[in-house]
Amino acid sequence: MGDAKRRRQGALIQGGGQADPPEVVDTLGGRMHVRWDQGAAATPHGQLVYFAEFLAATGVFERWVSSCPLEYRSGNAPNKRDVLGTLMLGLLGGHRRYAHITALRGDAVAAQALGMNKVVSEDALRRALERIDEATSTAWMRPALMHSVRESLGKPWILDIDASIKPLYGRQEGAELGYNPGKPGRPSHTLHTFWVGNLRLVLDVQVSAGKQHASVHAKAALGRLLDELGDGPDSRRPMLVRGDSGYGNEGILVELESRDQPYLLRLRQTANVQRLVAQLFARQDWSRPDNQGCQMVEDWLQLQGWSKKRRVVVVRQRIKDGIARERRVNGKQLKLDLAGPSVHEGERLWEYAVMVTDAKYPIEAIGQLYRDRADCENGFDELKNQWGLSGFTTHDINRCQTTARACALVYNWWSWYFRAANPGARMEAITSRPLLLAAVGRAAHSGGQTTLYLTPMQGKANRLKPLIANIHAALQHVKAAAEQFKSADRWGLLLRYVSDKIAPSLGPFRPSIGLPATG
Repeated sequence: MGDAKRRRQGALIQGGGQADPPEVVDTLGGRMHVRWDQGAAATPHGQLVYFAEFLAATGVFERWVSSCPLEYRSGNAPNKRDVLGTLMLGLLGGHRRYAHITALRGDAVAAQALGMNKVVSEDALRRALERIDEATSTAWMRPALMHSVRESLGKPWILDIDASIKPLYGRQEGAELGYNPGKPGRPSHTLHTFWVGNLRLVLDVQVSAGKQHASVHAKAALGRLLDELGDGPDSRRPMLVRGDSGYGNEGILVELESRDQPYLLRLRQTANVQRLVAQLFARQDWSRPDNQGCQMVEDWLQLQGWSKKRRVVVVRQRIKDGIARERRVNGKQLKLDLAGPSVHEGERLWEYAVMVTDAKYPIEAIGQLYRDRADCENGFDELKNQWGLSGFTTHDINRCQTTARACALVYNWWSWYFRAANPGARMEAITSRPLLLAAVGRAAHSGGQTTLYLTPMQGKANRLKPLIANIHAALQHVKAAAEQFKSADRWGLLLRYVSDKIAPSLGPFRPSIGLPATG
């Protein structure tokens, strides 16, 4: 009866009280009769209800909303739950601009699943985030990010650090001409990201001005993060901090050494480093080629500006004949150039990299450890291109910082959700979101009960039920433990459960402990 009344009211014209006649549309497949039903409760993301159950059972969304410092005095102002729920729906939808929020305004089913009154407008969302100042936003978002990851860090793990460039196209705060290889000459922001290797989870994101791409601008954030991970028996510190050549400098090295934190960082190809490489190529004690054809040798080096000698490892790999890359000359012509830093040795051509480390791992493990960093580079690209980390741009940098951390937080939640569904392997958002979100959902209300009819719209619908069954098993484990121990952290229970499930697919921490030679 309720559905019939709703459909009848939705079909009436507001002024005349008569139903619109159907439109006749002649398509390639034949004639169709079209009626508009603006009052129907429907959603293109019908499977969002399962993710909403995941958030409700673990309590992370409630925790995030309750700790939000957003406050209104007007009785007509939106509820902060509606604001944060709208932001999360936009991020899950892969949106990159506030204007895209308009596409969510009619999704009453998603709003009901998240306990929202409505999906707010893009202007309401933009103004709401403007009310949160930088210090308050940091005190709210950084603990939420740490909470989304911390309980999974009991096993050995690697902290990857990287700086990504966010091109800008307007007059934003911090839009400066800095290092921008993708779009030279374009103002940008810099995203310093701290990453949990293998698990592909984000610990923090720091948005800086375009000229602040150097590692010195991430040094304080790195030290603060390591301090928050603690020390002693309850420490969640990484077994290794890993980074590219932008972080292999005295400032970062001293920051890590003062905390007895092992590291593996790549060095820039300065004149002194190249001189060392030329000397080492004449040595006869290069290691045997590993499964990737890489050979390694180690030495001790003190560069200009360094406070002491440090262990360095040179990794070289034979470049096959004909392998080259294209290089622009004067921004116009294309010219072939050898791939990366290289050295001629007679008729052979080698590509090489130089790493500095104080980790007590044998030399054979160093090359593979740094190659594993390629997986984290894929994660950085996923966050920027599929999750809108480089989107939601405003004139002030503070809101860019808030949305960047919110994007990382929702990304972490979704990552755990998908790994609960599929412990054996992970998928990027371009695959996992259509698989576990896309389904046309139509809600019917009758007798105080809501029934959601789902119609999957993609070709792998036969995989859905086993994945959803795995999610229900994980949530049942959390609910059973929470009923027995009332004070238990439900999110921590889930993280430990999923971590145990995915551990076989990640494999053990490979390098065995071995003392390096002294110099």
